[in-house]
Amino acid sequence: MKVLETKEEFDKFLKDAGSKLVVIDFYAEWCGPCKAISPKVEKFSEEFSDVCFAKVNVDDNGDTAESEGVTAMPTFKLYKNGKKVDELVGANEQKLKALIEKHK
Repeated sequence: MKVLETKEEFDKFLKDAGSKLVVIDFYAEWCGPCKAISPKVEKFSEEFSDVCFAKVNVDDNGDTAESEGVTAMPTFKLYKNGKKVDELVGANEQKLKALIEKHK
């Protein structure tokens, strides 16, 4: 899964996805729940091949985390046509899957 290193990469990723659903996993290396859900997110990225998945390390790419209003990890933000359509704070696999299915 692609890690978006800069705000410019983040903006380009959203733009390039067009009308496809985009799921961004905002995480931190030191975050236990982030590590716990990471394999599930990888699985979803394979299961939902029509959805664009990427990650943002909030410590390495603080500009993007700040501009997107991320204050807790993990936070999953869903975008379509460059606009946020939903978000989930916390490592809840079932809720994340439900949001992906709702918006894809």
